[in-house]
Amino acid sequence: MIELCNVHKHFGKVKALQGVNLQVAAGSIHGIVGENGAGKSTLMKILTGYIHRTSGTILFKGREVAINTPQDARSLGIGMLYQEPLDFIQLSVLNNFMAASPHFTPAAMKKSLMKLCDQFNFELDPACPLERLTVGERQQLELLRLINEGTSILILDEPTTGISEKQQELLFRALTLLKEKGCSIILVSHKLAEVEMLCDRVSVLRQGEIAGNQEKPFNKDLLLQTMFDSQPHQPTSTKRQTKGAMILSYHNICSSAGRSGLNNISISFREGEIVGLAGLDGSGQAAFLKIAGQLLAPVSGTLELFGARVEQKRRTNCKEQIVFLPADRLSEGLIAGLTIQEHLLLATDTPFFILPSTGIGRAKKAISTYNILGRPSTAADELSGGNQQRLLLSLMPANARLILMENPTRGLDVQSGAWTWQHLLHQLPENGAILFASPDLEEIINHASRILVFFNGRIILDKATVDTSFNEISRAITGQAEAIA
Repeated sequence: MIELCNVHKHFGKVKALQGVNLQVAAGSIHGIVGENGAGKSTLMKILTGYIHRTSGTILFKGREVAINTPQDARSLGIGMLYQEPLDFIQLSVLNNFMAASPHFTPAAMKKSLMKLCDQFNFELDPACPLERLTVGERQQLELLRLINEGTSILILDEPTTGISEKQQELLFRALTLLKEKGCSIILVSHKLAEVEMLCDRVSVLRQGEIAGNQEKPFNKDLLLQTMFDSQPHQPTSTKRQTKGAMILSYHNICSSAGRSGLNNISISFREGEIVGLAGLDGSGQAAFLKIAGQLLAPVSGTLELFGARVEQKRRTNCKEQIVFLPADRLSEGLIAGLTIQEHLLLATDTPFFILPSTGIGRAKKAISTYNILGRPSTAADELSGGNQQRLLLSLMPANARLILMENPTRGLDVQSGAWTWQHLLHQLPENGAILFASPDLEEIINHASRILVFFNGRIILDKATVDTSFNEISRAITGQAEAIA
């Protein structure tokens, strides 16, 4: 249905794409894999009209087309489901569904929304404020909006990142149904398991070129060899066994934030622990981490950090010892439009007078040390997800003792994910601790020394990793365990 022929894209001297040839058939799911910075995002932005190709042609149903704007792409039936939902958090489900419609017809649009929900087994309340939805539900709404617009070429960017297993199953069923109806689907993913499960064909993008193609059934080892200079090693364990003094304590903490809030949480953590937080979206993990980072005040209860009680009306005087790395790196962690150099200036004692050369040495050192694919003048929103994560890590204060993370390897390839954990372990002092939430149980089991499972605002499992199992954790995630008093 759509074909790219010898497509190039240059950003000054940087050759992001070099002669890409890609053909996606109607009624098929085509996987695009590659390490961070391989050019996947650039390729998708060309297809959706957000950036212009330097050269090459695009054929739609055998006819050459010009895709110079998002409207051009939309008119061809090209729609993209982004890793971060493109929606209006202040509006309702129905208002978001109508956002791209040329006609304001609430009754008719509500009928269309409910019909689509029934068709794909999604449970969405048209009157519900969007802020009460999980990331997975917001993704479902965005998918239905694209389908309602008549999208026939659907692009998905890391669609299963940060959503629950149940929501993944619903998404996979929806994609299979769309494929059967003749839709062309392009799946950009780092997760080879889901590529193997869903895709009919896969293309490997490496350093801006198509390095290989495979038809189903896929040779996973060959895919990995094609993606990387060397096959990624199995992740080394980052678990720590030594426990020191108390570093963080919750005493009867309650919160109304998120879908389920937190209900009378009392728990403590010691120096040296690496703790993984598991659970369905909206079960309380996000509020739990934000309270620890003093980004959210509890409704009731008390919090202790480094042996001192935290007063709700003011933050403790130890903010440089606490780091919070959000899942949404660009919206919550970085500032779109600001450069690498400017981010590093903001993270330090910014001088009163700033010249173009101020901080450039530190920026170059960070780029080299953290292997960021960019220049001091590169804006944060121009970086790939993996490089945004590396930039965030470069901003961490050296004396951080409590590292709090949401989905630390979200959207990262295997090597970037392994590098992130190696760096975190190297950075963490002996008297520090890491608490991280992840929808990926394999990541939690590989890296956590202790596992907490959240369900409906309560902790229903708290065990050392060596004393539990994948099956027990999975059962707890679905509520098949007793809440811990």
